[in-house]
Amino acid sequence: MEELYDVIIIGAGPAGLSAGLYAARAKLKTLVIERDAVGGQITGTSEVANYPGAVPEVTGPLLAKRMAEQCDAFGAERIKANVKQMFLEDKEKRIETEDATYKAKSVILAMGASPRKLGVPGEKELTGKGVSYCATCDAEFFTDLEVYVFGGGDTALEEAVFISKFARKVTIVHRRDTFRAAKSLIEKASKNPKIEFLYDSGAKEILGDGMVSGVILQNYKTGEIKEVYADEADGLMGIFMFVGYLPQTELIKGSVSLNDVGYIVTDDKMQTNLNGVFAAGDIREKPLRQVVTAVSDGAIAAVQAEKYIEANFED
Repeated sequence: MEELYDVIIIGAGPAGLSAGLYAARAKLKTLVIERDAVGGQITGTSEVANYPGAVPEVTGPLLAKRMAEQCDAFGAERIKANVKQMFLEDKEKRIETEDATYKAKSVILAMGASPRKLGVPGEKELTGKGVSYCATCDAEFFTDLEVYVFGGGDTALEEAVFISKFARKVTIVHRRDTFRAAKSLIEKASKNPKIEFLYDSGAKEILGDGMVSGVILQNYKTGEIKEVYADEADGLMGIFMFVGYLPQTELIKGSVSLNDVGYIVTDDKMQTNLNGVFAAGDIREKPLRQVVTAVSDGAIAAVQAEKYIEANFED
């Protein structure tokens, strides 16, 4: 007979780990399933300066590690597995991975979001060969080289400043004539002597035979095309993409209500349109996607899952 969990949490980013901590602490039989690295997007963050109470110099990976330790300490089970199907409409939910099937009284969806791709020629072929979506992971590889950063939000400017600690020069390429980032970040980047801005522009193609050697840029207002190449002595330049994220909702399309751009719609209790199914973190429709809001979502979802179980299942 398949084991019945009180709650299964899909995803072990800050939202999932927070949910796991609160659920396990409430003595719910809790399972957290994650297919990739524990911590989600936060593991690619070099500095967590805006998380209340974070100790000085804390990094994303360290914060994620501590969250996982807390989750484990209260008795939550965590496994690494790739979920293939979710059956969420019935009272008892069923989660199928490549190797096993799990049942639960409630489910918390915390799969997060993944970096949005530019979709230009050369991007896919050169990913990991000069094209990157993670400054913390790869900035050091471009020490004393030239780097182009694409994006105009907080993440783009934050990571450009971080990359400038290694790169010789960083050019931030933005498709509009003004940034969407916080004024403090714009000011910080503007004062950095290694950083330059290129407005109204984007990538048309990424060039390289095995490694990135250049990029073709297009000015959207004038239509001007410009080819930029790495210095011959370097032979390599970096291309970093920070142009938003895509919610990981492929497995639940058609069952859980999504908004017009694919994020899960919930109420303020993290409840979806399906009874006993909650959502938390970046996968949810919300005005702010930060670690602090993700852990809040996770805590609320776990508490509401406990109340749902108490109201719908006998001891």
